[in-house]
Amino acid sequence: MNSDRKDLYPEVTAAGGLVSAMKEAAKLRGGEIWPVPSAIDAITIETARGLVSVVPATVERLFRVRVHIPGSTGDIPGFSWEIGSTDNFGLLVEMVAAWRERVPFDELAARFTFLELDEFARALRRGEPTSSQWADLLSAEFHRRQWDLLRRLHADETLRHMFPTISHGAVRLRVDLFDGASRQVLVYELDGGSYEARVGVPGASWVEVPPGDLIAYLRAALNEQ
Repeated sequence: MNSDRKDLYPEVTAAGGLVSAMKEAAKLRGGEIWPVPSAIDAITIETARGLVSVVPATVERLFRVRVHIPGSTGDIPGFSWEIGSTDNFGLLVEMVAAWRERVPFDELAARFTFLELDEFARALRRGEPTSSQWADLLSAEFHRRQWDLLRRLHADETLRHMFPTISHGAVRLRVDLFDGASRQVLVYELDGGSYEARVGVPGASWVEVPPGDLIAYLRAALNEQ
C-alpha cells in the first residue's frame, strides 16, 4: 500500500496488503473468503452472487464495495452496482463473508446498514441481467453459430426467463443466474439440424432430440430436476 495511505489503513498495511488483511480477518471471525488481486490496493472476490470488489479510497478512510456480473463475452462489460461503503474494516469483512455465504438480502441490509441494495435488488426482480445476457448473445458475432438455437429457445415464454451462457459451443440455460448448480439444461446443435441435450448434472448422458421436440423436451427435463 502507498506510504501516504498508511495512516488511513494501518491494519491493511500491517498485514501486507488488502488481500492478506481480509483473509486473516475473515479467518479470525470464523469465516472464509478467497480474494483475488484485481488492481493496486483493490481486490475482487468471486461469489455465487457475482464478483464483489473492494476499493479503498485515497483521500479518506473508506472501503467502497461494488458487485459485478460479467457479460456473455470478454468484450461485453456486464452489470455493475455500487452497493455501499464503510470505514469499518471488521464490518466490511463480515459483510463480504455473509454475501459469499448467500445470506438473504433483507438480512444483509439489517446487519450491515452501510449497504444500499435497493437498485441491485430491483434489477434482479426486473430480470435485467438475464434479458441483457440474451441480447448480448444474440448480437455477438462470436456466437453467430448459436444464433438460430438461441432464437428458438428465446421464443419460448418459460426458457427466455432462464439465464443463458455458452460453454464449448453448447447453450446452457439455468434457472438461477447466480447458482451454477441450479436447475439447468445444455443444448448443442448438430450439423444435421437436430440437437443434443443434457440435463445439467455432471456425468449425465447427451440425448439426441429432433427439432420439433426440443422445447417440450427441455421443459420436461427442467421439471424433473
